[in-house]
Amino acid sequence: MKYELLIFDWDGTLMDSVGRIVSSMQATAAHLSLPIPSDTQVRDIIGLSLEPAIERLFGTLDSERYSQFLARYRDQYVEFDPTPTPLFAGVREMLGDLRAQGYQLAVATGKARRGLQRVWQETDMAHYFDVSRCADESISKPDPRMLYELLEETQCSLDKALMIGDSIHDLRMAQAAGMDRVGVDFGVHSAQQLTAYAPLAVLSSWQQFPALLSGKHG
Repeated sequence: MKYELLIFDWDGTLMDSVGRIVSSMQATAAHLSLPIPSDTQVRDIIGLSLEPAIERLFGTLDSERYSQFLARYRDQYVEFDPTPTPLFAGVREMLGDLRAQGYQLAVATGKARRGLQRVWQETDMAHYFDVSRCADESISKPDPRMLYELLEETQCSLDKALMIGDSIHDLRMAQAAGMDRVGVDFGVHSAQQLTAYAPLAVLSSWQQFPALLSGKHG
């Protein structure tokens, strides 16, 4: 195998959660009487940690307002918003096959640890992954710190790791680390946007991924 470690983003890559993130962010803004961002504006910050994402959408909030935003957004996403967040088609089977083939699997996400643990519990997905790094444990994408930490934890060399994500933040992070990368176009950013960051490929479904790993893609 050319690669030993496969590092996946979560939202918009393995889980179809973009719609709920967008609607929850907009509802939170409305609740707090902040300007309501457009769908595109919210999609463009998905993948970032919440603090830089909120600053990009609303400017710098004072500490009390920021705390209010975090609390309301968390409640909105977890409790109030009914938008479904299924795994993308074929994800569970694909991850099982990859583990059976001997790959180490990891997650590098803009979610906080609490959020990732919650969705892992809801979906029974934790056992597929050897390691993970969350936004509240490292520096926000596109800084490559998350990737360096995962490489160190798994004792994997840079040339044996592959980053897979749906956003330009994922691909910029991998590019900054000098890591090979693959985009998927069914999340937040288009194939055209992702191609600007020199991925090996941009996939339109997970069914294409095994062929890419085996060198038969394209």
